Amino acid sequence: MTKYRTRLLVGLISLIIIVLLGLGLVLGQLFKTYYLNTFHERLKKETEMLSVYIEEDGGLSTLNRQEISSMAEILNARITISDDNANVLVDTGAAADSATIELHREVIRDIVLEGKKDNDTEKFFSRAEQQYYWEPLSLNGDKEGYIFLTTKISELRNAYSQIWWILSISLGLALAIIILLGTKIASRYTKPIEAATNVAIELAKGNYRARTYEDHIDETGMLSASINILARNLQELVKSHEMQQDRLSTLIENMGSGLILIDSRGYINLINRPYKELFNVNPAEYLYRLYHEVIQHQEISSLIEEIFMTEQKTRKQTVLSLSIERRYFEVYGAPIIGTNNVWKGVLLVFHDITELKKLEQMRKDFVANVSHELKTPITSIKGFSETLLDGAMHDQKALEAFLSIILKESNRLQSLIQDLLDLSKIEQHGFKLVITELNVHEQISDVLTMLKGKMDEKDIRLDFNDGNSSLSIEGDPDRLKQVFINIINNAINYTPSGGNISITILNQQKHVAVLVKDTGIGIERDEIPRIFERFYRVDKARTRNSGGTGLGLAIVKHIIEAHKGSIEVNSEVGKGTVFTIKLLKQFPG
Repeated sequence: MTKYRTRLLVGLISLIIIVLLGLGLVLGQLFKTYYLNTFHERLKKETEMLSVYIEEDGGLSTLNRQEISSMAEILNARITISDDNANVLVDTGAAADSATIELHREVIRDIVLEGKKDNDTEKFFSRAEQQYYWEPLSLNGDKEGYIFLTTKISELRNAYSQIWWILSISLGLALAIIILLGTKIASRYTKPIEAATNVAIELAKGNYRARTYEDHIDETGMLSASINILARNLQELVKSHEMQQDRLSTLIENMGSGLILIDSRGYINLINRPYKELFNVNPAEYLYRLYHEVIQHQEISSLIEEIFMTEQKTRKQTVLSLSIERRYFEVYGAPIIGTNNVWKGVLLVFHDITELKKLEQMRKDFVANVSHELKTPITSIKGFSETLLDGAMHDQKALEAFLSIILKESNRLQSLIQDLLDLSKIEQHGFKLVITELNVHEQISDVLTMLKGKMDEKDIRLDFNDGNSSLSIEGDPDRLKQVFINIINNAINYTPSGGNISITILNQQKHVAVLVKDTGIGIERDEIPRIFERFYRVDKARTRNSGGTGLGLAIVKHIIEAHKGSIEVNSEVGKGTVFTIKLLKQFPG
């Protein structure tokens, strides 16, 4: 903005300087002409006065040289009188050097003998830095000679110099005053414009709190007031927009359903927090990339392609495998079409209905699963009881064998009922853990002591890494023992005779990790997310023969989650399985 004021001042000052220079030249020329005319008029009057005096005094014959010299001193001029033949009779400048005198007389001869006219215009003659003026002398009407009045031209030049000096000083002072006043006036009128411009720049940068002064009632004041009104309106508009944006962002981030926004070219522009948490994705690897490059589930990619092709809303229920579990989603997809039917992209909303599906499926499957699990032991007990009542009870060997089977099936029935009670208790909202400090090594050692006989029967070799024998955590000892029993017992059940089981305890920064690795039959990749479901078995025949109820891993998962821990499964068919249990050292209480 300083450049604007500088340009304005430079323009004004340049114009003023040009005007003052022109005015000075005109005034100087006028003063010069006036002084020259005054100078000539003075010479003329003085010469006429001398000629009248000489004529009235008797002409050339009665000239008084002393009086002529006195008059020359009074007039500060050189007086020369000659006859009609250019002979000098009186010369008050006779004291000059001979060259000057000779040049002076030559000029007089030229004027007299070469026929200079006697009009006023041609009575002025300049030569050798001298200004000449003459008048004819007459006596009784007859011309008897001439009188010359001579002055130095340097007087004119001195006068001209003084004129230009006075003009220069006057115009210089005028210019200085004009510059001073012009600067103040320009500053007064440009300052509001500068302030308004600075505020406009701040508004362009997004600083809507900027304001300018309103200290004038002229046009600049109206400009400042208008900019302040504009700034206030913009501030209110931006505040309203930010409020709506915050509301929209809060709604999107906390809506409870995953959301993904894809533009018209297929690039992902937005994913909300629930989507990131549900699918465990990194926004840096997801945003601004093509959807088919980052979305791993073919069902979702197909749904997006369908919306792109049909431009119709779509609703679909699908099952997606996420980490170690399968989750149910109701996916709602809609095309985003702007004004004038401009295609802008696709919006997908993922409603997690896993719990609803689980409850629905639980209602459907519970009776079937429980009935199925209860049917075998009840049928066995009933069948063998009827056989005994029909007479087999009198056969001692048959009696003992049948009662043994009835006892085994009763124990299995009791175990199933107990697991159902445990699972029901754990899933209740009022379920609480009894948190105490416990030694992980001691817990696992107790479990191994309980299962040692089973391992010996199958000739399974155990490798227990007890390097962290003093490692303690906070947890419920009974529930965690139940976890280790289920995991290690499963490893024994699914490991062939002569196999190996290794248990490792790792001390991490905030967690304690327990790794249970076996050389068993392994688990199919697509079955891993389902092994924590109720009554789900990898090998139903083997599990049933081993007395399993299909609820053990479901109980394990709930207990681990109640301890704010996690469980991971890595498996390869035919080579074995690794269960990794992570528990917090300090229970978040």
